Amino acid sequence: MSEPPRVRVARFLERTTAEGPGERTAIWVQGCTIRCAGCFNPQFFGVRDGTLTDPADLVRRVLDAGTPGLTLLGGEPFEQAAGLAAVAAGVRLAGRSVMTFTGYEYDHLREQVAAGREDIAALLDATDLLVAGPYREDLLDHERPWAGSTNQQFIHLTDRIADAPIDVAVTPDRLEVTISSSGTVVVNGWADTETLDALLAGLPARRSHRL
Repeated sequence: MSEPPRVRVARFLERTTAEGPGERTAIWVQGCTIRCAGCFNPQFFGVRDGTLTDPADLVRRVLDAGTPGLTLLGGEPFEQAAGLAAVAAGVRLAGRSVMTFTGYEYDHLREQVAAGREDIAALLDATDLLVAGPYREDLLDHERPWAGSTNQQFIHLTDRIADAPIDVAVTPDRLEVTISSSGTVVVNGWADTETLDALLAGLPARRSHRL
């Protein structure tokens, strides 16, 4: 059996409460051909940046973080499905949950599986909660946590985190702001553009956000 391909990682965050239910580890991948208008991660579109990392190393880092689950974001995870499937499967084998964001519609992914895309099938098989669909800046979602726009679907592929309340009244959206020693500000979580601009006014910021 051949080794899974390395994953081009844009960012690895050991602990976050802004990228899914409870405390989780988050991996943003580098590279996306969907390029949703208004995406908060345009710096993750290109494939020349990021760090190529062996899936086994990512599994080890996720397990070492000690969180109950992993969230995969981008960039576009399903454009690196083979490598991330190995990561997700390794994390699931250790009893952790996996949440995956994608800009592709779920029906499109299933069509790809039917056409023989074993890598996409493997990542879906290793995902507990899928958030699927492109970000639409004309359909901002203020009712559900984690999703950026109302067209995006929450699809429970297993019952592992099926009881996560997808309602901002119960599970409010969170913003996490990290300021490095060099003064760079990194934001992850969900807020509309006006809120982010007010928060980051006058600061050099590199936004880090879900699709």
